[in-house]
Amino acid sequence: MEDEIRPVKPWLILVGPTAVGKSAVAEILAAQFQTDIIIADSRQIYQKLEIGTGKPSLDARKRVKRHLIDLIPPDQFYSAGSYKRAAERVIGRLEQTGNNILIEGGSGLYIKALLYGLWEGPPADWEYRESLREREKSEGEGRLHRDLLTVDPILAEKIHTKDLQKIIRALEVKHLTGRLLSEIHSEDAEMKVSAKTAHTIIGLRRDRDDLYQRINTRVEYYIKSGLVEEVEGLLASGFTVDLPAMRGLGYRQMIPHLMGEQGLDEAIAILKRDTRRFSKRQMTWFRSDPNIHWIDLDEEESTEQCADRIMRLKKELSVI
Repeated sequence: MEDEIRPVKPWLILVGPTAVGKSAVAEILAAQFQTDIIIADSRQIYQKLEIGTGKPSLDARKRVKRHLIDLIPPDQFYSAGSYKRAAERVIGRLEQTGNNILIEGGSGLYIKALLYGLWEGPPADWEYRESLREREKSEGEGRLHRDLLTVDPILAEKIHTKDLQKIIRALEVKHLTGRLLSEIHSEDAEMKVSAKTAHTIIGLRRDRDDLYQRINTRVEYYIKSGLVEEVEGLLASGFTVDLPAMRGLGYRQMIPHLMGEQGLDEAIAILKRDTRRFSKRQMTWFRSDPNIHWIDLDEEESTEQCADRIMRLKKELSVI
């Protein structure tokens, strides 16, 4: 007897900026759907990075299974293409058992890769990459970022001066193809605008003052939960400050404090500021996707009320 072929159900994707409340709402939805949660978060892929990445607690993971967190050590690299392949494997297994697909996260690039595909560019030229790293070492920190400012100023303004992985990739693409990565990203954005998806993407957003207060509260909770000690332990374990994992939000802001370059209050203030800026960049990314259906949350609205609104919207859109 042939295996039963189950119809593939449209996915539900829940997106929004950091601290908007996605994780708690997704847990309620997962319980209602009796399914797992697939995480789309470029920081939670790292093992050992717990507090600063906002990973769900162990109790939360026991209540609802989360996929695609704790994938790699902090000293390894991971791409959006790798995420797409890993997510497709998980989705395939869940769909075979008839599960609803629920995806939750704030990494717009990961969502884009999964829904619309991704321009992965030419393969790495390791010899050229090493020559760039040697240039950075010999001529001083920031040399490659200044090179990128000359070559592709639009992209350089969006990349942190110490994010060597992204800087080197941008210079490498120009070297290998003669094209600017900012132009390629622009073409990708235009493609996303014209692209359609059979799946439903719901975005959560809040009034700016409400969101910023939630960000401040979250940062303070991270500090009380041991963020400084977590970063200190990672450094003591040999994970260097130049790793992408250690340059991420919540980690790079604590390193100057641990090195004695600034007080804790200043580090906390910088982390709050940088998190606010990050949330703005997230919203800029998500607003470019016309397929997202937005829900504006009230300050006093509970997670259960938000989940109910999503279920009603889902019904209106005739999905799942």
